[in-house]
Amino acid sequence: MSDSEFPGENGNDDKNAKNANAKKAENAKDGANANEFLAARFESHRGHLRAVAYRMLGSLSEADDAVQEAWLKLSRVDADQVDNLGGWLTTVVGRVCLDMLRSRRSRGEEPLGPLVEGPGVRMPEPVLSPVSGIDPEQEALLADSVGLALLVVLETLTPAERLAFVLHDLFAVPFEEIAPLVGRTSAASRQLASRARRRVQGGAPVPDPDLARQRAVVDAFLAAAREGDFDALVAVLDPDVVARSEAGVTAGAIAVASGASGYAHLARIARPALVNGAAGVVVVVEGRPVGVLAFTVVHGRIAVIDILNDPERLAGVDVTVLDR
Repeated sequence: MSDSEFPGENGNDDKNAKNANAKKAENAKDGANANEFLAARFESHRGHLRAVAYRMLGSLSEADDAVQEAWLKLSRVDADQVDNLGGWLTTVVGRVCLDMLRSRRSRGEEPLGPLVEGPGVRMPEPVLSPVSGIDPEQEALLADSVGLALLVVLETLTPAERLAFVLHDLFAVPFEEIAPLVGRTSAASRQLASRARRRVQGGAPVPDPDLARQRAVVDAFLAAAREGDFDALVAVLDPDVVARSEAGVTAGAIAVASGASGYAHLARIARPALVNGAAGVVVVVEGRPVGVLAFTVVHGRIAVIDILNDPERLAGVDVTVLDR
């Protein structure tokens, strides 16, 4: 019998095909909606995750890479099975950053010892803002007074110490959740954080909270440097001041003042800025940064000066924010 004798058969096939295509389209739409919902949930945590990664790595570009890796990992799991998405993402970012820090060590970028006179330190990437204040996007990044001094000290920790301190002390992650990340017991993880805490307390003093007072002290330092006034420089420095850069570490008011008095020409072209939310300056030559100085002012005197002058690292610093 010819096909024309079964007029309903091809019609049913067409109907079934249309239903199947409609079902596929509906499933695709549901999948797209689910992905959009998951992406929206992830975006609500991005600021927090970037803050975690920046404290772990001291680099904004590497922090963004770590956050992106967390998104890729999230996209491969069933998020509906994750009870606390924010906590899960925090530990994922922590593990990614731990691996990145360990990779630095494998390349020979070892953490440094206590910050005393001698070899230089690995300077973190600063967050610059105009003196008028930090913008909303930077608020989460710089919450809890994450000054450059703290990040410099974090660079001296081992990867495991840094993870334990950052996750527990700065983001209140329980040691029970940190332990599997570092391959230690909860008690051992607590000890890691304790060692890191002692290092931080010794190398990153709590700055005076009044930004106007900080700025006045920094301006006095710059004025003394411009004039080559050694006595005025010593007067504005804490007796135990430490100046740190990748070139070396100098300790003591006399030694630091002696070095600062030789930079009168740079002091004349230094632009005021907020460096990680605290009073600082940026030296700009022909539109390019050649130096960033962050000051930690304690009890009205400069206790720490952190100096970034490495051309390669300065290449990523955006000075246009100072004009906003």
